[in-house]
Amino acid sequence: MKIAYTMTKGKGDLDQVLYHFAHTQIKSGSRVCGVVQVNTDREDCPLCDMDVQVLPDGPTIRISQNLGKDARGCRLDPNALEQSVAEVAQRLSPDVDLLVLNKFGKHEAGGRGFRDTIGQALALGVPVVCGVNELNRQALEEFCDGLAQYVEPNTEALSNWFEN
Repeated sequence: MKIAYTMTKGKGDLDQVLYHFAHTQIKSGSRVCGVVQVNTDREDCPLCDMDVQVLPDGPTIRISQNLGKDARGCRLDPNALEQSVAEVAQRLSPDVDLLVLNKFGKHEAGGRGFRDTIGQALALGVPVVCGVNELNRQALEEFCDGLAQYVEPNTEALSNWFEN
């Protein structure tokens, strides 16, 4: 079982790290599937729109809901998340070299989202890299039975982990 996680302190930084890492691996010829997050700033709202790009060549799916500029709380659209899960599941096979996921988040910690996809990848022998925040780190470590390895949040460190 080969699974790594990475985390950053700045909002949006992790998305950029995983985006660049995944695309570096694709350009080097690795068969990568998964999702990376691409945020779009909005003029009418201090919060961005959250989209995920399905790797390597899938659609971009908006996973955030517009709840209004004064809304608080989770903006994640669970139906859109499940659509992205289905897109990745269709692409996951023993021929894939790497699964990259933007986040092991609240849904995965609760047994939903990409959790089954991660398990399927590991069962197929496909290495997994995912982002996580401090709030869900313990749930990820428990899910991986303590075998998930922390990797510094940069393309070079993630590439070294993947290649070794």
